[in-house]
Amino acid sequence: MESQIKITKTSNSGLKDIDFDNIPLGTVFTDHMFVCDYENGAWQNPRIEPLKLIPTHPAAMALHYGQAIFEGMKATVGKDNTPLLFRPEENAKRFNHSAVRMGMPEIPEILFVEAVKRIVGVEHAWIPPQDGSALYLRPFMYADEPFIGMRAATSYKFIVICSPAGPFFTKKIKLYAETEFIRAANGGTGEAKAAGNYAAAILPTEKAKAKGYDQVLWLDANEHKYVQEVGTMNIFFKVNGRFITPSTDGSILKGITRDSVITLLKDKGFEVEERPITIDEVIQFHKEGMLEEAFGTGTAVAIAMVEAIGYKDEVITLPQENPVSHDMKTTLDEIKTQKREDQHGWIVPVPIEEKVGS
Repeated sequence: MESQIKITKTSNSGLKDIDFDNIPLGTVFTDHMFVCDYENGAWQNPRIEPLKLIPTHPAAMALHYGQAIFEGMKATVGKDNTPLLFRPEENAKRFNHSAVRMGMPEIPEILFVEAVKRIVGVEHAWIPPQDGSALYLRPFMYADEPFIGMRAATSYKFIVICSPAGPFFTKKIKLYAETEFIRAANGGTGEAKAAGNYAAAILPTEKAKAKGYDQVLWLDANEHKYVQEVGTMNIFFKVNGRFITPSTDGSILKGITRDSVITLLKDKGFEVEERPITIDEVIQFHKEGMLEEAFGTGTAVAIAMVEAIGYKDEVITLPQENPVSHDMKTTLDEIKTQKREDQHGWIVPVPIEEKVGS
């Protein structure tokens, strides 16, 4: 697979213009992108080329019927400035899970992982060295067949772009439990990282921000009482010394950071319950003095500590001290930069790509 990926490098890098101490969120992109085409029932022509606009027919099916999925990943720097990935094979599996749900072709896991490794190998100098910073990777697939009609497309593009990023959510966040809008329902696309899921979340998130909150705490579609996710993150509650996180029941994304945190919590001797939990339980735990910490987990943020939760006319404020949340954040960051031993084989070193073409 490695020898089949053609690499064409730019002659005019934008790296010289980047200040890694001041990176605007989501607006700076690296010099290159990985592209692969799905045509005639097969993935073909994998390549790395200079970042550029993508010609798109106005009838491209993704624009009309929403066949578009993505993943979020990060590359960090470890010992001897070696580029590192965190559990990329899990992203490949989840990407294909999303593809199947959206009626799109799966991509061989070996191709997905190799694509991410090769683009990071090319763009390694773009990985910010500062603590908490990383090179954010966005693999995505969309239907580019020009056709107006309700069916699965026959042609797609798989692309990986990269964006250097500083730390997300450097302060604690406030959540608003949403009782009108929903994120997902069983049987829907909640377990898929489909672009439309996030489009539907924009309006309620803006409404929550207008009320003084940072993110939406999503509740279930049927009864509006079971906690699901936080914005684009999974959620954990520390209750009387143990942790509770909503079970992934078909409407909650199977977070890779979530899975990693569960493992790390158990490593440290904590009991972790994966079960449905209601917003009323959360409020009652708070009233009884049992709610000790809460945090969100996700690729972009790693760990986001929760300061307060608003529900209807009630606001609960969590304790100021978050020892386990801080420990989880530190542990993850140190594993991802090889400052702490990786006991679970999560870290994948990436060879630096110096060749002009292959």
